[in-house]
Amino acid sequence: MPCGALAAPPTGGNAAAATELDRVVVTATRQPDDALLVPAAVDVVDAADLHRAQPGLSLSESLQRVPGVVARDRQNQAQGLQVSIRGFGARSTFGIRGVRLYSDGIPATMPDGQGQVSHFMPGSAGRIEVLRGPFSALYGNSSGGVISMFSADPPVAPELSMGIDAGSDGLRRESLSWHAPWRGDRDGGALVDGEVVDGDGFRDHSASRQVTGQAVFKGGFGDGGRYTVLLNSHDLRADDPQGLTAAQLRGDRRAASAGALNFDTRKTVHQDQAGVHVEQPLSAHHALSLTAYGGTRDTTQMLSIPVFVQANPLQGGGAIDLDRQYGGADLRWRWSTQVLERPFSLVAGVEYSESGERRRGYENFVGAQLGVVGALRRDEGNRVSGRDAYLQADWQPGDRWRINLGLRHSQVRFASDDDYVTADNPDDSGRLRYSRSSPVAGVLFRVTPTTSVYANAGGGFETPTFSELAYRADGASGLNDLRAARSRNAEVGVRGRGQGLEYSAALFDSRTRGELVVVANEGGRSIYANAGVTRRRGAELSLSGALSPRWRYAAAYTFLDARYGSDFATCAAAPCGDGDVLIEDGHRIPGLSRHAAWAELRWGIDADTDLILDGRFADRVYVDDGSDESAPAYAVFDLAAERRFEAFGLQWRGYARIENLFDREYVGSVIVNDGNGRYYEPAPGRGWVIGLRARKAFD
Repeated sequence: MPCGALAAPPTGGNAAAATELDRVVVTATRQPDDALLVPAAVDVVDAADLHRAQPGLSLSESLQRVPGVVARDRQNQAQGLQVSIRGFGARSTFGIRGVRLYSDGIPATMPDGQGQVSHFMPGSAGRIEVLRGPFSALYGNSSGGVISMFSADPPVAPELSMGIDAGSDGLRRESLSWHAPWRGDRDGGALVDGEVVDGDGFRDHSASRQVTGQAVFKGGFGDGGRYTVLLNSHDLRADDPQGLTAAQLRGDRRAASAGALNFDTRKTVHQDQAGVHVEQPLSAHHALSLTAYGGTRDTTQMLSIPVFVQANPLQGGGAIDLDRQYGGADLRWRWSTQVLERPFSLVAGVEYSESGERRRGYENFVGAQLGVVGALRRDEGNRVSGRDAYLQADWQPGDRWRINLGLRHSQVRFASDDDYVTADNPDDSGRLRYSRSSPVAGVLFRVTPTTSVYANAGGGFETPTFSELAYRADGASGLNDLRAARSRNAEVGVRGRGQGLEYSAALFDSRTRGELVVVANEGGRSIYANAGVTRRRGAELSLSGALSPRWRYAAAYTFLDARYGSDFATCAAAPCGDGDVLIEDGHRIPGLSRHAAWAELRWGIDADTDLILDGRFADRVYVDDGSDESAPAYAVFDLAAERRFEAFGLQWRGYARIENLFDREYVGSVIVNDGNGRYYEPAPGRGWVIGLRARKAFD
């Protein structure tokens, strides 16, 4: 990734990647040699790997080829994808936590660190970029890693595309796209994509329907100016089967929990978003860029909190109504010059982001009728804002050397105004403020024109989210008085390519103070506190290449040792006392596999036909801090074929895929520290999916 992209969130510009420091860099790695110039762990999943013999329904299909990244499909669209990078984000029970997310440069992570990818459209993406390690701290709060998805560039001629997919468990998908350049001599074009995805779900009570649309407009103006405009909309309606206990898992793996059926647990989401990125060179050495965005996300959710639990006057109810508005802007200046007659660039910028929400909670019953919206039990207005300033310098002191230095200062402010105050329910309003500076430094040495070694180090931090601030560990009213988790990170790595081979390897170490952990679970409430010290260290390896003109391979492996470095106490309910359970130093952090691997073997039968065998392995995953239970290790394989051909004046692409080829029973994801012991989310047995795409290009 060119250094300019590390200093701030990636943007949606269209310029080619720079190899000279006096050019404006607005995107991450786009050319093969760019990765050899970056002192950080960066991987790119390009369009060929995103769309080959798979439906493109989820990031989990493609991110498994990136070492250090875990993307688990939970078979539950109401809770969404579960993503972690080098162990950061694994404890999130919903949404994505600890990882920064971007779509065409527009943030999909709120200022408090909670993110969503439900509106992402992998089937229409041009590439996905992943940044791991210390340099991700330059993206601000909760940057355990960065995942950026970019739309494709406009084609040279207008194209109309249609697609249909079908699969086991009632999977149905229809998609339609129109991609076209601007008329005349204008650079750029328009990309309009839409899709409808329906499914009955592998498990009982897991049906869902998603409707997603996106429009991207790219082009140039004036003297070298560029713009990108992004519009998208997403609707979701999904049933929630919830997790299973170990006993339930041994019985019926397809079952939903009793609470899910009794209360008809479900979720609806409607999200609209708009964003724009503009860049303008001011001279041969100076350039400005601006990114601005805004959106709304309205969520309703029915939970299975028992009726008797809601007899407590402090209980917030089992039906959620959440209306959120969010937005922000990022202004960046880039200066390119020479220092000691060697290329030097400096990027400086400021960013502001804000999210405001109205959160209401209702009883999930009316009389004896369950799963309906009842009396009001919670009503509050919440606001979180982030103010950031960043600076990054990139210098080439020699032909083989590259040095990067960066600093980002972040302020995150929380404000909650409680409008539901009664004699038995005190005022829970509160204010909290967090501030942190995150420095990073990296150095790269190009051993040969095709091999680079690098090292980097830096600090990072992670504030609590509003969900984690909702309840205090001492049982008192007001926001939970949590500290931000602070981490120190370091890595060394090597990256290169030879004849028919591309490879990368990295060793990393991360120490965190004040890790946020669940200390109590009761009546639908998860209560958080700061643990002492945690440590994540490990190794990553990726390989890809050609065995012969028709045979290609790719593989990724991750070793991760993630443990608590000091004792802390948990309990069934706050405030903790006689029922404390001591989690001792050395216990493994739950939700993480010690070993994970993925491999693919591709046979090009001819120029238009591919046969693909891929497999993945995940080691045992502990599901709670006490390491009392775990999901066993597993290995599964998929077999796929793809055929490309022309007929009736159209270009066609058809594929068929058998998933879990040997019908292995395994747990695909876990719910860490679930208070009811419903830790396990089983994955499907053997399944199938087929798809057909048709494309018409207009001259």
